[in-house]
Amino acid sequence: MQQENPKIPMTGSPRNCDNPTPKEDEMANTDDELEDGGASLIERAPSPHLAALSEKARDYARNARSDNTRRAYDADWRQFAAWLRRSGLDPLPTDPQTVGLYLAACVEGGVSAGARNIGEVSAGARNIGAGGRAPVSVATLERRLAGICWHYRQRGDPLDTSDRHISTVLAGIRRAHGRPPLQKEAIFADELIAMLATLDMDLRGIRDRAILAIGFAGGLRRSEIVGLDCGPDQSEDGTGWVEIFPPGADISSASRDSADVSSASNNDGGAVLQILGKTGWREVEIGRGSRPETCPVALLETWMRLGRISQGPLFRPIARKNGGVSANRLTDKHVARLVQKTALAAGIRGELTEGERRRAFGGHSLRAGLASSAQIEEAHVQKHLGHASAEMTRRYQRKRDRFRVNLTKAAGL
Repeated sequence: MQQENPKIPMTGSPRNCDNPTPKEDEMANTDDELEDGGASLIERAPSPHLAALSEKARDYARNARSDNTRRAYDADWRQFAAWLRRSGLDPLPTDPQTVGLYLAACVEGGVSAGARNIGEVSAGARNIGAGGRAPVSVATLERRLAGICWHYRQRGDPLDTSDRHISTVLAGIRRAHGRPPLQKEAIFADELIAMLATLDMDLRGIRDRAILAIGFAGGLRRSEIVGLDCGPDQSEDGTGWVEIFPPGADISSASRDSADVSSASNNDGGAVLQILGKTGWREVEIGRGSRPETCPVALLETWMRLGRISQGPLFRPIARKNGGVSANRLTDKHVARLVQKTALAAGIRGELTEGERRRAFGGHSLRAGLASSAQIEEAHVQKHLGHASAEMTRRYQRKRDRFRVNLTKAAGL
């Protein structure tokens, strides 16, 4: 005899499918909205406030590195991606072995455009100039590797440069192809005076005199020169500003820690630059010179007065047709071309050919010239240039202390 299952008593009111509970009714309405094409929480467009914050966050992310660094890293990635396409390889996921092959290919002058597998890539990398490309230096190769690593990090797939396929290949390249770094020639004070004398006395020449003098006296990078504004918070792309103090000015209100307030009336005045460099904000003091025609502060004041510069970028282009001053900012390439042109016109290093002299001088020649000319304690030069270490400052001091300490004689020979 089959026994019936005992009935389980129900507590509370039974569920009525025809009359759903309020929560079920709400869920059903939500489903109906989704079926009717209504916007769900995930699909809902972000609010204008969040959209503005997102755009601002992207701007901050872009400003994490300088424009020159971003352009260099982008060029490095494009070249790496083009090599991968020619070799039949994929950029993702990251493969340290592939990157090691690319480093070898760069040093050996490229690979054959017809290579389609790793074996052919390796064979092509062993043939110097197989791809018709000039080999790169070790410094350029390290920069390219940094650009590749940066792009991989942005894609959420970091590249492990400590992997043996990269680290050992790079160590071998340094050992076989390492050379002393090619540095720009330093420009000394007497050479700078000769360069200033080659410029015309028109408005463009007055501006260029101020650029050379301020760049030398401040030990500035070319990007720091053109990034100056007339005052704080005057432009979005500015990386610093200048404040000029006349002779005898009371500088106690400027909060100078090293200023002697009691002798404020006896000071010569000068210019104080607030600069955002590679190591953060730093303050650069530029004193007045002994002659107006070579004084950096006097030349800067003349340019600002005749160019009617009081707001925004400090150094600006000048139209060739009407001589009008633009509202835009000069590019840092102008500084490099200006140094090369005036050094060539002044006959500096006349024993070199014209092409060699153009390669020998650049924007860093001004910065290296101050570091090599200033006969003061190294700590002051390091602070002025904004270097994080004394070793970096010594790299800029071209031949300053050469043969001053003669260990040969000190040893008794």
